[in-house]
Amino acid sequence: MTQLLLASKSPRRRELLSQLGIAVAFVDIDVDERLPAPVAADCVAEQTALLKAAGYRRPLGFRQVLVTADTVVVCRGQVLGKPHSREEASEMLHRLSGRTHEVYTGVCLRAATGQRSFSERTEVEFRTLSDREIDHYIATCRPYDKAGAYGIQEWIGMIGIRAIKGCYYNVMGLPLARLYAELSELLNTESAR
Repeated sequence: MTQLLLASKSPRRRELLSQLGIAVAFVDIDVDERLPAPVAADCVAEQTALLKAAGYRRPLGFRQVLVTADTVVVCRGQVLGKPHSREEASEMLHRLSGRTHEVYTGVCLRAATGQRSFSERTEVEFRTLSDREIDHYIATCRPYDKAGAYGIQEWIGMIGIRAIKGCYYNVMGLPLARLYAELSELLNTESAR
């Protein structure tokens, strides 16, 4: 039986992965997430997921798979991570307002016999948001643990997103269909060894 070890404190990732019907345990890692060298904006999430995976030092048992992930929002070539203040959250949401941006989630799957990583891209188009809507969202939903300062599943996603092209769950932080396919391939490779 397969057991996934999710190294993430994200409540959204924990909830999403738990819904795949595979046993999940949650593990902690303590790793500096700053990348050692600059990388292209569309590679940041996958490189960070790889960095997190390298930070898990315990051996993995047969059919155990470590899952690490990172999500970033990219608007006009600039990476928007998690905001550290109300002002930064407001600035990010104003930057996204009335524009299309990309959400990248990088995932690393590591088993005892090998690992694979990938990045999933989703385009999200926001309608123009008013100052009042942005202020309301920041005050009521506390966007400080979300890349780009928003959660698609929250109020601002319900009223502000005009269109989405790609995986909805990717914007939440875990591209489940791609993860499931990659996991199946990894486990088939491991079983064949």
